[in-house]
Amino acid sequence: MRTPYRVLICDLRSDQLLDVLPLWDVSFDEFLGKTGTLSAAVRLTDRQLAARARESLIPGRTALWVERGADLWWGGILWTTHRSSDARGYSALQLQAATWDSYLARRMLYDSQIATGIDQFDIVRDLIDYAAAQPGGDIGIEYDTALSGVTRDRSYSRFDLPIIRDLIDQLAKVENGFEWRITSNRDPATGRRIKLLQFGSPVIRAGARDIVMTHPGPILSYAWPTDATGQANAWQSRGSSTNRNQTVASTPLMSQLLDYPDDVAAGWPRLDGSSDYTTVEVQETLDAHARADAAARLRPASVPEITVRLDGQITPALLGATIRVRITDLWWPEGMTGRYRIVGWSVTPPQRGRPESAKLLLEAA
Repeated sequence: MRTPYRVLICDLRSDQLLDVLPLWDVSFDEFLGKTGTLSAAVRLTDRQLAARARESLIPGRTALWVERGADLWWGGILWTTHRSSDARGYSALQLQAATWDSYLARRMLYDSQIATGIDQFDIVRDLIDYAAAQPGGDIGIEYDTALSGVTRDRSYSRFDLPIIRDLIDQLAKVENGFEWRITSNRDPATGRRIKLLQFGSPVIRAGARDIVMTHPGPILSYAWPTDATGQANAWQSRGSSTNRNQTVASTPLMSQLLDYPDDVAAGWPRLDGSSDYTTVEVQETLDAHARADAAARLRPASVPEITVRLDGQITPALLGATIRVRITDLWWPEGMTGRYRIVGWSVTPPQRGRPESAKLLLEAA
């Protein structure tokens, strides 16, 4: 079914508009801490349309911007296409794209970098500047100059061939870290499309007041998973080997062993966990990673999902907003009220007999 969205096809580096083709079965999502995706199809109904698609939809160098009305809802890079034709002669081009941060997962650090006493936001900006400074490496990521107030010492070796996206994620997930994303915005004065780096310390927050949704009511359905398979109340992280003498047995740097005796006293069994940071050579840095990882794994993971009708309350700016959820059903006959932060959303286009809807991913606020 054709969707109410308009997809602009642009050159990735210059953002020059190449074409606007009719797309079908469009679905897309965006998350905090995870790359968002888009899938769609071009129905190749005639030779002219096929020629336009062949010329403009080139994986790896094409940008896609999704408009809903006058607003930009999604932006990213076309990475794969798949052309198919069936026995009846029906021909289509399937598209798969990912948000702008996916570009940084395809960029590497070929020169060693050292940061001493630098704000963690500026370390990220320096990495993005490095990527943009290489020939063909500037895709137009913009940023402001706000600081987190947390300084770091970091040394990145070119011999590790590190991926820039991995370096940013690792820096973000350390104790007193941050969240980051690259948003798709439009300049209200000029209408220019903008790829803007957004930070949140320690997390990204949006909206001045809570959104309230209920089930039964605006919440059409929900899923409430609880997963203890990664839970741990004893934790140790492993770093790089600091031994440079190849004639001596090599042992890696280890963080302090973290445990929670109060957790065991409360009835929980001992659950062990670990993480690896093969490029970390500083004890203080490794210990900070271990503390952050241990705190994140102390309780079962739960990422509730609610599906709601797409109305005026639901916009792309909701990532990081706070929502108050009220549910009354067989599981919660007396009613449950919880306060959560929206950390992801995905849009489902309208289908026959089914309205357009959005799935919101939540975490405890």
